Amino acid sequence: MPQSHTQILIHAIFSTKNREPLILPPWRSRLFAYVAGIINESGGTTHLVNGTADHVHILLDLPRERSVSEMMRLAKTNSSKWIHEQFPAHRSFRWQNGYGAFSVSASAADRVKTYIARQEEHHRRKTFQEEYISFLKKHGISYDERYIWD
Repeated sequence: MPQSHTQILIHAIFSTKNREPLILPPWRSRLFAYVAGIINESGGTTHLVNGTADHVHILLDLPRERSVSEMMRLAKTNSSKWIHEQFPAHRSFRWQNGYGAFSVSASAADRVKTYIARQEEHHRRKTFQEEYISFLKKHGISYDERYIWD
């Protein structure tokens, strides 16, 4: 076969360092657009970026030339730098060290987009920590809670 074809949908999740509520409403949508631009410029396709004051959800098509870890490093490093440059009062802003990345079937993409779009509503009932643990359990990922958070 002379061509390679892929569709690798990823639901990525990462939080601010120590889950501090630092993603402020006045610039939140600009940050999410910037993260989408990083992914798109890196060869991916962003379907949606949304979140709350302490974390971000992304639904993206991973390009076949990049690993999940590389795409997350690019998104987190470049967006953190952007925040520092655009909002000097937030020079202490940091993302957590890790991330979650979960595969999504094409048939579930619309459900995941709806879930991501409704983050503010969803987090009136559930904390980020509760949400993240439920993702790990749903996907059968073993974990030690002592090492999840930073």
